[in-house]
Amino acid sequence: MEQLRQGASQAATARRLAIDRRTVRRWSRSRGFPERKPVHRRSCVDRYGSYLCQRWEHGWRNATQLWRELREQGFSGQRKIVYNWIRQHLGSARKGSELQLCTRVPRASPRRTAWLILKNPEESRFYLDEVFRRSPEIAICAAVAREFVRMIRERDTAAWQPWLASALRSPLAGFARHLRRDEAAVLGALKTRWSNGPVEGHVHRLKLIKRSMYGRARFDLLRIRVLGP
Repeated sequence: MEQLRQGASQAATARRLAIDRRTVRRWSRSRGFPERKPVHRRSCVDRYGSYLCQRWEHGWRNATQLWRELREQGFSGQRKIVYNWIRQHLGSARKGSELQLCTRVPRASPRRTAWLILKNPEESRFYLDEVFRRSPEIAICAAVAREFVRMIRERDTAAWQPWLASALRSPLAGFARHLRRDEAAVLGALKTRWSNGPVEGHVHRLKLIKRSMYGRARFDLLRIRVLGP
């Protein structure tokens, strides 16, 4: 505005200040600070406005839960859109009403997802529920895998045949067929307390010692390290 008052043209002012000419024109026509008018755009959440208002009046403040309910009614938008709509239309109009938004669980790799399915931690419950909702096949695999882990840990021999029948009808049928070939070994593991864990531990220890000495020692030193003096 000082440049214009000194007689500079709008084009020269725009070049000198390195701003757009339309910005200079808007400032020159205004008598004060040119406030930006708020833009009210239509939202895909508007059609669910009455439902959200009703749920809000009943005390629901969790935007994630409200988003899930709208999804069941056919809403296909993202959770953040619902959160912003509620904050704009409902949250600011009622003081003391805190709007909640659950933290999104980071996307996990297939290996970590498999680990979460077996461990089933409480903090990943929403992520797993969403995975199972989108893929019923994964939900079936998870149920079969969890039952297998429970059967092994509790040594439940009676659950072997029912589990095998259900697994053969699931996407884990290939795994179940391989186990059925070694059914005697599986039943032996369920009935007895013996395990090859100690043997595997000694084999791992032997390989670790051997690899640490590779190319730097002979067999006699390896024998001493493994068996002791």
